[in-house]
Amino acid sequence: MRTIETDVAIIGVGTAGMAAYQAAHRHTERILTIEHGPYGTTCARVGCMPSKLLIAAAQAARQARLAPHFGVQTGPVHVDGAAVMQRVREERDRFVQFSLDTVAAWPSGHKLSGTARFSDSGVLQVGEDTIVKARSFVIATGAASQVPEDLRTQLGDRLITSDVVFDWQALPGSVAVMGSGVIGLELAHALSALGVRVRLLGRGGKAGPATDPEVAAHCAELTRASIPSCLDSQLQSARRCAEGVELRYSSDGQTHTETFDFLLVATGRRPQLADLHLEAAGVTLDEQGLPPFDAQTRQLGSLPIFLAGDANNHHPVLHTASDDGFAAGHNAATWPQVQSFQRRAPLNIVFGEPQIAMVGQSHRALLEGGADFDTGTVHFRNQGRARIEARNQGVLRVYADTADGRLLGAEMVGPAAEHIGHLLAWALQQKQTVASMLACPFYHPTIEEGLRTALQQLRKKLPAGAASSGTGQ
Repeated sequence: MRTIETDVAIIGVGTAGMAAYQAAHRHTERILTIEHGPYGTTCARVGCMPSKLLIAAAQAARQARLAPHFGVQTGPVHVDGAAVMQRVREERDRFVQFSLDTVAAWPSGHKLSGTARFSDSGVLQVGEDTIVKARSFVIATGAASQVPEDLRTQLGDRLITSDVVFDWQALPGSVAVMGSGVIGLELAHALSALGVRVRLLGRGGKAGPATDPEVAAHCAELTRASIPSCLDSQLQSARRCAEGVELRYSSDGQTHTETFDFLLVATGRRPQLADLHLEAAGVTLDEQGLPPFDAQTRQLGSLPIFLAGDANNHHPVLHTASDDGFAAGHNAATWPQVQSFQRRAPLNIVFGEPQIAMVGQSHRALLEGGADFDTGTVHFRNQGRARIEARNQGVLRVYADTADGRLLGAEMVGPAAEHIGHLLAWALQQKQTVASMLACPFYHPTIEEGLRTALQQLRKKLPAGAASSGTGQ
C-alpha cells in the first residue's frame, strides 16, 4: 500500500475537473487528479459536441427537403447513414483529442488512474493499493444517465443511452426515445430528420423544459407536428424480440404495441456520487442522496470539499461546469480562505426543431417566488424574417419587474432561439431594463426584431416610471 500526500485532490477530469486543476495550479504544485475512466470531457465524448454534429446533419437534410418551397429543385433527398455517423465520430474524436492533449501536458505526478472513495476525513482510497491524503478536495465526477434496472435486464444491448449513439457505425432503422427532456428531444428531432423511424415517449404532455404555459403548449404542438410523439404516455412492458425491442405503452386512453431496433432512454442524468462514500468524510446527504452545497463557493458546509460541474446538479451545462471548476479549484487551493464567485445569468438552449431557450428566472419560478412581473409576447408566424426563411413558428415570452422594468427572464421556442437567448442573457446579467434594451439597435429585417416586438408590448404594460427608465422606440 502506497501513500500520496498532496494539497488538492481533484476527483474527475472532465470539464469541471480540468478547470479546477488550472485554477488550483495557480496556487500550488501539490495537486493530484484522479480519473477512473478515459480522459476526455462528457461534452466532447458523448454530449454537446457529437450531438450538435448529428443535429447539423439533420439540419442539412431538413434544408434540402425545404428547398422546393423556395423554388429550388434538388431531387429526392438521400441520407447516407454510414457517412453521417463517420463524420460524427471523426469530428467527435478531434474534439476529444483537444482535451487529451491538455491533460497529456500536465506533469505525470499530477495524474492518478483509479476509482476513488473516502475512507476517512481527508483520506481517499484509490483502487486497492493507494491512499491519498489531501488538505482539500474537489469532486468533479460528473453525472450519468438514469436507466431503470429492470429495463436494462430485459433489453440488454437493445437499450441504449446517449453515451452509445455517437459510436454507431450507421443509422438504425427505428428508435423509440423514452424521455422528452433536453437530450431526448434533441436526439428524437435529429434522428427523425435523418430518416430514422422515431417514436418519442414523454410524460405529462411536455416537450422540453419550458414552464410558461403558452410556450410549453407551442413546444408540445410543434413536436407532435414534426415527429411521431406520445407526450403523455406510460410504458406498460418492454421485451427483446427477433426484430429488436417490442414496447407496449398507453397514451390517450389507448394501448399501443410497436417494435423498434432500439429503446433510447433519456429520462435524466444523476450526479455520480454514490460510490464516493461521502459519509466517511463527514458529509451529510439529503433525501435524494445529494450533499447540500454553497452555490457561490461550491463548498460542502465547512468541510474542505468542493463540488463542481454536473456533480453538483445545479446547472448541468458546459460553461457552468467550467465556472464551477474554477471556483472550486481556487477555493480548494486557498482553503480555509474561500471566496464567493458570482454565477452568470442562467441560460439554457435546446437544439431541437425549432430551438428552445430559457433565460433567467423561469415563468414557474417567478410565480412560485411571488414576483410582481409583466409579460411581453411575440408570435413568429407573421414575423418578417422568420416568414422569409420559412421558419415562422413559435413564441417568445419576456418577463420584467413591474416596479422598475428590469428584465427578469424569458422563455422561447422558435427560430434563432440560441441567438436571442444570448442577447437576453447578456441583458439580464447587465441588469438592463425593458426601456434600455429598446434603446439598442435592431437591424431590419432580422429575427431579432421579434424580440423588439415583445419588448414593445411589455413596455406598454409597465407603469409609467418603469416604462421610461431608459430611452428607445
